[in-house]
Amino acid sequence: MNPLDRRQFIRDIGVSTAALPFITGLPSLGLAATTPRRQRLVVMFSPNGTIPKNFWPDATGSDFELKEIMKPLAPFRDRMLVLNGLNNRVRGDGDSHMRGMSCLLTGIELFPGNIQGGSDTPAGWAKGISIDQEIKNFFQSREATRTRFGSLEFGVGVSDRADPWTRMSYAGSNQPVAPTDDPYQMYQKLYGQLRDRDSLLSILDEVRDDLDRVSKKISAEDRRLLEEHAGFVRQMEQEFGRVDSNALVSNPPKFEAGITNQNDNVPRLSRMQIDLMVNSFVNDFARVGTLQYTKSVGQARMNWLNIKDGHHGLSHESDKNEDAVDKLTRINKWFASELAYLAKRLAEIPEPGGSGSLLDNTTILWTNELGKGNNHTLRNIPFVLLGEGLGFKMGRSLDMKGAAHNRLHLAMAHAVGHHLKTFGNKKLSQGGPLSLA
Repeated sequence: MNPLDRRQFIRDIGVSTAALPFITGLPSLGLAATTPRRQRLVVMFSPNGTIPKNFWPDATGSDFELKEIMKPLAPFRDRMLVLNGLNNRVRGDGDSHMRGMSCLLTGIELFPGNIQGGSDTPAGWAKGISIDQEIKNFFQSREATRTRFGSLEFGVGVSDRADPWTRMSYAGSNQPVAPTDDPYQMYQKLYGQLRDRDSLLSILDEVRDDLDRVSKKISAEDRRLLEEHAGFVRQMEQEFGRVDSNALVSNPPKFEAGITNQNDNVPRLSRMQIDLMVNSFVNDFARVGTLQYTKSVGQARMNWLNIKDGHHGLSHESDKNEDAVDKLTRINKWFASELAYLAKRLAEIPEPGGSGSLLDNTTILWTNELGKGNNHTLRNIPFVLLGEGLGFKMGRSLDMKGAAHNRLHLAMAHAVGHHLKTFGNKKLSQGGPLSLA
């Protein structure tokens, strides 16, 4: 039974499409296993490194405890995979922030360029596609996994500036993809056409009624001409009324108007973007998403945490500065809490047309451009995976012993059936995909 057949069946038994996620998994209806299992990937980024002693678990294997930064993720501990010891080995032009950001998902060098970083040589954009876009293209190449948008790039507090510090997604060599950090713009992208269609249908209803009233007061000859107009209106209604293939399983979230895109509104903007992302997955608009908080060298001020310092400035403070360590720990813990909210939303929604929840079919990768901010290291980059979408064995903390992060990207590609031999820099792909099953 295809999706349209299922929707027609639901309507025939008198149940709204809003109930679809809750009943399609019922065995007696025979709707549960009608389509291949969906797989989704979300990449969540937060900047400026972490505080290792408050982030990495002490133990490896399944017997590990979450440190202070990751405590908000405690409800999902058994659905997490913590990967310590993964290194961004990409070298070449640009400083560590530039290579940390633009090589994070591409795994390949930056072009020479004229954008000067804080040190080292200037650089340009990355030389290759990012793993999120690579997987998106793979999904879009197959009828069974093709969606309306393929991928959606969400931002929170990302500046309008465009440079290697602000872009982690690349559609290809020298092709950075800008995240949308205004939730109202993203709402318009996702639902604007549907809203326009509804408005047009409403207008056509009024036109049809007006034509009916006028027809009673005109000559027979004029009435024939008016009937031609009425026929055109009916044709338009039929065209706009063909909503079966685009019917929403879940209605768009309702937002308060006028939340400006500025620093102090970041917590509210974050939840708005997450709710939009989750709703886009329910309606199968995309199966790949990115959620980028600020940017590399981001100077957001977390006033909602009673922290007045800029994030990047704090990240440069010495490990002996206990006040700075405390603030950076709270900042990174806040990012973890946003990840926990995303995971919670995904976990509480049944998979439309499938089994389990959205989180059962989604893997979130939380990462950073640096391992540690004050020494700009590209070693021990934070990589935390959450959710069962890629089929990795979760509930573990692993030491990857300095492996190149290209091999993680290969593992994610293989997990969706895209059996790449290399990704990014070919030399850094040696050893093949990490074994995470």
